Amino acid sequence: MPAKKDPTRERLILCINATLQKKAREIVVLNLKKVSAFTDYMIICSGTSERQVQAIAQEIQQFLKKADVRPMGVEGEANGQWVLLDYGDVVISVFHEPIRDFYDLENLWDAPRMKVDENKKEVKRLSREMA
Repeated sequence: MPAKKDPTRERLILCINATLQKKAREIVVLNLKKVSAFTDYMIICSGTSERQVQAIAQEIQQFLKKADVRPMGVEGEANGQWVLLDYGDVVISVFHEPIRDFYDLENLWDAPRMKVDENKKEVKRLSREMA
């Protein structure tokens, strides 16, 4: 019997692959299912400049729009320091590198995490920690 498709996990893979399209750096995925009420997963990634942060955020939105997935909300796109893309069960934070260091968001929760190889073109499956 084939495994049942999980739409949240499929959306997560789509979101991870979207970050890879524009060469986002230091991509980390947190599994927040057991520690957060606002989302199941958070993807945190960086850009080297405000312009790249904006480009990454725009590329993520375009990539997901092609899959008919639209954000519930987008915050911070105009300044390029920290762009938050809310896809409900997946939230993506795209940071300008110095701002990411300041907020240290990935260490706010003691949660399972998955580092994504930023040199890959795409991810086809998730690590066990994301289950």
